[in-house]
Amino acid sequence: MNPLASPRTVGILAGMGPAAGVDFARLFVAACEDWLRGHGRPVCDQAYPAHWMAQLPIADRTRALTDAAAPQPLEAMAQGLAQLAGLGARAVAMPCNTAHAWHAALQERVPQVELLHMPQETAAALRRQGLSRVALLATQGSYRIGLYAQAFADHGIECLLPDAQARDWLMQGIYDGVKSGDLALAQQRFVAVGEQLRSQHGDIALAMACTEIPLALPQAPEARGWTLIDPAAILAAALARRAYGG
Repeated sequence: MNPLASPRTVGILAGMGPAAGVDFARLFVAACEDWLRGHGRPVCDQAYPAHWMAQLPIADRTRALTDAAAPQPLEAMAQGLAQLAGLGARAVAMPCNTAHAWHAALQERVPQVELLHMPQETAAALRRQGLSRVALLATQGSYRIGLYAQAFADHGIECLLPDAQARDWLMQGIYDGVKSGDLALAQQRFVAVGEQLRSQHGDIALAMACTEIPLALPQAPEARGWTLIDPAAILAAALARRAYGG
């Protein structure tokens, strides 16, 4: 891309949960700053791409995947994606890992927009870093459908999973912790899972594959020195590349 060309309009399909959406906007701005500096462009207000964020009340994704009678999120997500397309977004990031279970259906509904795929972007980034084994911290919904396991396998990365008890701890940290405003509980549960995986596999990289986990785990004193992978940050960098034409 011509480094002097105007960036494209992009979008963020958020609300899953709202705090994660707001944090993703921060990550996107930081990724744009990195891109500008890396391409010798001045960092100023006018250099950032136009970007729209849709914060929508969307049905719980994990419940939708584990209970056929639960409210389903597809229609609300499709409506938000179409609205972002109507505002001129040419590429859209969805900062919810589990929501990517509906990626193909959403892309089919709104084909004029490129909907980035967070697990695939993450796997590609980890492969570029030379990682071949990664432990996965995720929701029960993501584990159930093998969302990251498939993406990692596509890129030759071994996906290590926590046991059933640890998965319950993760869900407690996500729902009773971050989503309920109790970050102390969230840190306690996430750290317990990380410690269990590290005791089994050594100094393994931990992929925080639920956007609530990075809101608590990296701040825990016990996690200092751990290799933590934030798929949301990887997705934000991918969206910045799309905005600037990469």
